Amino acid sequence: MQVYGLVGNPVGHSLSPPMHEAAYEETGLDARYVTFEPARDDIAAAVEGADALGVSGLNVTIPFKQDVLELVDPDPLAERIGAVNTVDFGGETPKGYNTDAAGVTRSFERHGVGLAGNSAVVVGAGGAGRAAAFALSDADASVHVANRTAETAVELAEAVPGATGGGLDTLDRIREADVLVNATSVGMESPDETPVPAEYLHGDLAVLDAVYTPLETQLIRDAAAAGAVTIDGAWMLLLQGVEAFERWTGRDAPVDAMNAALRSHLESD
Repeated sequence: MQVYGLVGNPVGHSLSPPMHEAAYEETGLDARYVTFEPARDDIAAAVEGADALGVSGLNVTIPFKQDVLELVDPDPLAERIGAVNTVDFGGETPKGYNTDAAGVTRSFERHGVGLAGNSAVVVGAGGAGRAAAFALSDADASVHVANRTAETAVELAEAVPGATGGGLDTLDRIREADVLVNATSVGMESPDETPVPAEYLHGDLAVLDAVYTPLETQLIRDAAAAGAVTIDGAWMLLLQGVEAFERWTGRDAPVDAMNAALRSHLESD
């Protein structure tokens, strides 16, 4: 039996276990997905121990994504983003990836939205914002990062080829954009809040909101009312997990089964 898992602190709220367990059941893979919650200072020992115990792969969540970058051999994308959320123990040394980036691009692909040659606005310059900005740039979109702290947006933009950055006063760029990603947590704790004024949204826009609780955020409602393509945060969560499954196993992931399991748990919460 193969063992995969999630390392973070806390991890009790995670939806990764039912999503991955559904994939194993659907594909007949003899595997289990478990959670690990080491203390912050014990992450190096946790990764080393997982490797020694024959764990096949780990997902990594808060607060360890940056720490794990230093403990594995990261691929170039994870190194540029500055964070690892997936570890594969299948080689001579643990390999690190950032599948959040694939979660972004695959979400747009799943909804028939092209990225090459289009303009994108990313709201937020934290971990999700960094993954989104690099992912969109690598897909040949032009990227503008808008963040509450303008200096952080500018710093990220300087690392992303061709990107620009600024404060929230630059959100009016959405009026001319093709793609919008909300990579902040706005709308999670207060469902009526939105990071983007509704008047900036339009019918030629595709909107991905990384928030998945609730699934229908105020941003998603406003975007739908404007006639935009809307993509809720469960898609990004799902498709980063799909990418991890495929990297670990070398198999095509059963996306529909994983999606059904994920949304079943989201709707029951």
